[in-house]
Amino acid sequence: MSNELPQPQASEEVDLGQLFKLIGNAFNKFFRFIASIFKGLFHLIILFLLFIQKHFIKFTVVGIIGLAIGIYLDLNKETNYISTMVVEPNFNSVQQLYNNIGFYNELADAQDSTALAEAFNISKNEAATIKEFRVESYSDENQKVQLFDKFVRSLDTTTQKTIDMEAYLKNFNSLDARFHTVSVIATNNNIAKKIQPSIITSISRNEYFSLQKNISDINIKLQDSLYKKQVTEIDSLQLLYKKVMLKEADKAMEGTNISLGENGKESNKELALINKMDELKSSLVELNEERANKSSILNVISDFPRKGVEVKGFLNSYKFLVPIIFLGLTFFVLLLISLNAYLNNYKKE
Repeated sequence: MSNELPQPQASEEVDLGQLFKLIGNAFNKFFRFIASIFKGLFHLIILFLLFIQKHFIKFTVVGIIGLAIGIYLDLNKETNYISTMVVEPNFNSVQQLYNNIGFYNELADAQDSTALAEAFNISKNEAATIKEFRVESYSDENQKVQLFDKFVRSLDTTTQKTIDMEAYLKNFNSLDARFHTVSVIATNNNIAKKIQPSIITSISRNEYFSLQKNISDINIKLQDSLYKKQVTEIDSLQLLYKKVMLKEADKAMEGTNISLGENGKESNKELALINKMDELKSSLVELNEERANKSSILNVISDFPRKGVEVKGFLNSYKFLVPIIFLGLTFFVLLLISLNAYLNNYKKE
């Protein structure tokens, strides 16, 4: 019997050839598709440039007219001024702050000078100069990290392990920020300073926040008295330990046998008292900082300036906005005319 090696089947060779051919065709179709997209985009760009070239004089004339009208409007419009105040809401009063500022802004949008005059105790003429109110959070990454650290410290050990810092920062709520800016835009550059007390009072006179502040003051005062009492007791104990150690030292001088173990215990106790005293001093410092931070329902970090700053920028300038609007309308109208002409020609063909 002769041993014959297995020969590759012809069908397998054909299948591999067809597979490579299909892959090659797929790549060709993909590259042709990509090329068609670029050709289409290039064609659209050329059509756009031809359209601009055809109507260039019209766009130039419209742009010059829009610029002239914008300059005229800028010269005759009232100048707006912006004033900004930085505040720190306490006792969860930040939501009330946003609600109040939103309400004031609605009155300004509606040009309800009567309601604004009543809210801020100013004249109607002064209230009519107010154009807009804004409020937004004022925080950077460092402040967000500090808030995260404070939030984690308030949780138990098990829950702390499940909190992810990146997820916290990603879902950070602007209302949780420590500082917030309140801005007033008006044609009167000193009206913001005049209405500042009313804005603060609108938060401070809330009964719920007043109750929270009173309770906080009581708790801080109680904690302060407890800390000071502990400091006094530790001072007394330290004096007692010093007297005991001095007596033990006198006995040692007289030649009396003393226990080194007991003497070591006294030293350890005194060291523990010193550490406890340091902790109490740190706690008192933190308590004083808390008392200062929570001395008001709404802390004013930075007052409204005596005079506001003129609002500038292209988006607030008619000589920029009017030409853009005119050019946009002209482009749209000419495009409709060109489209209508193309459709009429298409029908005839």
